[in-house]
Amino acid sequence: MLITLSGMAVDRLVIFDTTLRDGEQAPGFSLRVEEKLRMAKQLELLGVDVIEAGFPISSEQDAESVRRIASSIDEAVVAALARCVPGDIDRAAWSIAPARRGRIHTFIATSDLHLKRKLNMSRQQAFDAAVASVTRARAYTDDVEFSAEDATRSDLDYLCRVIEAVIRAGATTVNLPDTVGYSTPDEIASFFVDVMTRVPNADKAIFSAHCHDDLGLAVANTLAAIGAGVRQVECTINGIGERAGNASLEEVVMATRVRADRLPVTTNIHPSQLYASSQLLTALTGEAVQANKAIVGRNAFAHEAGIHQDGMLKDRRCYEIMRPEDVGVPQTTLVLGRHSGRHAVARRCEQLGLTLSRQDLDRIYRRMVTLANQKKHITDDDLATIASTVLGVSVAGPTRDHALETLHEAGYGFGV
Repeated sequence: MLITLSGMAVDRLVIFDTTLRDGEQAPGFSLRVEEKLRMAKQLELLGVDVIEAGFPISSEQDAESVRRIASSIDEAVVAALARCVPGDIDRAAWSIAPARRGRIHTFIATSDLHLKRKLNMSRQQAFDAAVASVTRARAYTDDVEFSAEDATRSDLDYLCRVIEAVIRAGATTVNLPDTVGYSTPDEIASFFVDVMTRVPNADKAIFSAHCHDDLGLAVANTLAAIGAGVRQVECTINGIGERAGNASLEEVVMATRVRADRLPVTTNIHPSQLYASSQLLTALTGEAVQANKAIVGRNAFAHEAGIHQDGMLKDRRCYEIMRPEDVGVPQTTLVLGRHSGRHAVARRCEQLGLTLSRQDLDRIYRRMVTLANQKKHITDDDLATIASTVLGVSVAGPTRDHALETLHEAGYGFGV
């Protein structure tokens, strides 16, 4: 769908979230039914277009959780995964039956490696199963997605023949996964261009990218696919998923917002809910996000280096290409440590109500660096103790209310 944004033609990008399916099946990330339901409601609040709620045939619990989510979600499409097997299709259909908008997502491998070594099927058998399954799924819903597992390692002529057939059978979305994260961005771009050019009825379906992160290229490959004309991307909160994970939803979304000049697409995502979504997933799974994770990691908006802190105090745009509040992060944090500069120490001392001479600031700064070599971060209480010693007067750390008020007025957070 094409819309206009600031005078520029912009395509609508469908965000397909598979946190509760591909993400949840990764080791250590399994969720109970109530937890999946809670996460699904947060995903809807975030504004994802499609919530892949699970793989119903895999267990009774998974089937029940998909059905519970389908009964509880109002706006997003609720999708259920199914192999190209009649029983899978029927179980998926039962699970999404209560949904206001339901999708059956059926898949089969198309690479010769998977066909021979995993499925023990011929190309023709896989072709027939794909067409039959899409046809069966269309009997239940008019929203059917077909995925060609290991698409990027499949023979292109055969893959195009399968795609043409499943679109003719009624598939409205065609997903071509980089299942093992093998491709590079230039390959992904040319791959999708080739497929969409060669398949005669390609305009009858939305093409989708599902990229894994085995080489750390999932987000880069996803963005390359968008540039090639893909208009659905499959991703997860915090990039969780099989092995090294999937493309990170928050990174893909913010890349399209920050670099709209290069990626002229728009999404239905509410970025201010990104951090909350990440935090909820962390709480439910007990699996922490790495500190340097883009967008939602603890250090994504934290600055310790003195040169960076000085630049931030003068103009935050020097070192931040997006505002923390845009993605729901409470505030920028200037961390005091052994790499910090005098400007950050001076600002923190101002927060404590101190007016310092240059000499006093130098003495406090040197003592702070000495202490920082013994511990990772300097707290307000640490700085107050140092200042009391240097100035020979009692200096108390700020009260919580005063500190929060000052931080709010300044637009910065000072603390660990």
